[in-house]
Amino acid sequence: MSCILHIETSTQATSVAVSQDGSNIFEKVNKQGPSNASVDLGVYVDEALSFTDSHVIPLDAIAVSCGPGSYTGLRIGVSMAKGICYAKNLPLIGLETLKVLCVPVLLYHDELPDEALLCPMIDARRMEVYAAVYDRALHEVRATQADIVDEQTYAPFLEKGPVYFFGNGAAKCKDKIQHPHAHFIDNILPLASNMAPLAELAVAKEDYKDVAYFEPFYLKEFIATTPKKLI
Repeated sequence: MSCILHIETSTQATSVAVSQDGSNIFEKVNKQGPSNASVDLGVYVDEALSFTDSHVIPLDAIAVSCGPGSYTGLRIGVSMAKGICYAKNLPLIGLETLKVLCVPVLLYHDELPDEALLCPMIDARRMEVYAAVYDRALHEVRATQADIVDEQTYAPFLEKGPVYFFGNGAAKCKDKIQHPHAHFIDNILPLASNMAPLAELAVAKEDYKDVAYFEPFYLKEFIATTPKKLI
């Protein structure tokens, strides 16, 4: 087991956690929006490092949630994680954000039947979401992609059994997905405190990223636009 510092900045929440032997021993969270990430993340990381230093707990790795999600948030989070890895000569763990979203659902929702499929969703724009489909063992049933959601988008999975939708992209899809096998779980965000189980698995497998070349998983290219007030 390991001591790991976790960083999550892919959506509206900025969070940092430290886990030891799979249990969280430090956590800081701000859910007020990605505009605060550049300020909050540095403060939270400093507090986390001070915590581990004061308790004489050596870090074994840095884990970062790497997307998809907010372009700016992902760049801030991954840049911070890589900087700590360079400074402290630590390995880097990159975790898929959609899998991080699944962790609290699997841990705290006992009502899920064995055959249930999980569909974590991150809000993109309008009726578009970044989504994937997993089984309860987090085996990929359908790869991550950008979906424009209508009543047919997930029909092939819903016809086979219950599908649970969650994440900040799921709320806007409730009116479009009316199948009786569709279930929605509210208030699920990707948080650093939920990264420990996946990060521990990566450590066990020695599944580390190349710090020099690792990049966030944006899924779609960033397109800069001119602010409306300047048009």
